[in-house]
Amino acid sequence: MKTSIAGLSLIKSFEGCELTAYKCPAGALTIGYGHTGSDVKPGQVITPHRAEELLQGDLAKFEQAVSKALKVAVSPNQFGALVSLAYNIGGTALARSTLIKRLNAGDTQGAADQFLAWNKAGGKVLKGLTRRREAERALFLHP
Repeated sequence: MKTSIAGLSLIKSFEGCELTAYKCPAGALTIGYGHTGSDVKPGQVITPHRAEELLQGDLAKFEQAVSKALKVAVSPNQFGALVSLAYNIGGTALARSTLIKRLNAGDTQGAADQFLAWNKAGGKVLKGLTRRREAERALFLHP
């Protein structure tokens, strides 16, 4: 399954596009649309085209992680919301989450409510993460 247009728009709107490397609130060196990794260097500058390439590579990785974690069928909007969450918290964290456990057990509403628990970075609640989780939850619940 691929990320829906609504899911991609959500990721892009919350990640924003930074063409110069910076440290995110969790302390990770980040560039483009929230891309992290050993390929990101302090002071690095990329083009908008490269930011899109990195985004597409990251999306493929998180789409695979979500697909692997799922044991039930989901709608395109649910998949997009899950990819957005995984994009932000990581595929492993998503796979081990109560959200996925509830979803795989058939508790869609309980899974939706778990989005709201992922609103902290460095142990602190962040307004931006709270807004993102609310938007992901709304997309997840939208038919």
